Amino acid sequence: MITCRGLAYRYKAGPLIAFADMTLPQGGVLMVSGPSGCGKSTWLSLVAALMRPAAGQIEVAGQALAGLSAAAADAWRARNIGFLPQRLHLSAALSVQRNLALAQWAGGQPEDLAAISRALESLGVADLAQRKPDQLSGGQAQRVALARAVLMRPKLILADEPTASLDDEAAAAAVALMHQTALAQGATLVIASHDARVAALLMPRLALPAGLQTMQLPRLAAKSQAA
Repeated sequence: MITCRGLAYRYKAGPLIAFADMTLPQGGVLMVSGPSGCGKSTWLSLVAALMRPAAGQIEVAGQALAGLSAAAADAWRARNIGFLPQRLHLSAALSVQRNLALAQWAGGQPEDLAAISRALESLGVADLAQRKPDQLSGGQAQRVALARAVLMRPKLILADEPTASLDDEAAAAAVALMHQTALAQGATLVIASHDARVAALLMPRLALPAGLQTMQLPRLAAKSQAA
């Protein structure tokens, strides 16, 4: 569940970027849309406690983010947030298996190879466990990154522009994969994208009790454009 009230952020020497109030129930799906530079990635970072707002309140999965220290925010994020960034950030020096083990370490958990195997198996990439990222196709790398994101069974999955560089067939597969994974784990899913295909791909799939919510962010003035 996500609740935001009076949320705003200010980049250094920039104007205040205000976001609409919203509530997303647990297990719901939210599409955050708008043109490039309107603040979609900023909103994701605020919800993930990667940045502190200039104003407003955020509660995610029952946790008020305002009271968290930096260390507590890191620990909370590792346990509760699965993040699929636009750049997948897989460590080139490590195997797929070791990349996932890093997520367990970040969450303060001991290495659990069985859990890693289950996560990879659930996304159809268990046979890639010993490969390095440069030995993966784009689609394989995205599946590995999603396996890493859901390894700790997070309550919230955040995806930032997951279809930006994909053709229509690959975009449809990526959206289906994210939705199926969130549904299987009972996780809330938030996709931030300016890609109009995402909403069109989600709508037929959403027989979810909470349905699809949307948040359209307006274009910012050129001098105040955000991520």
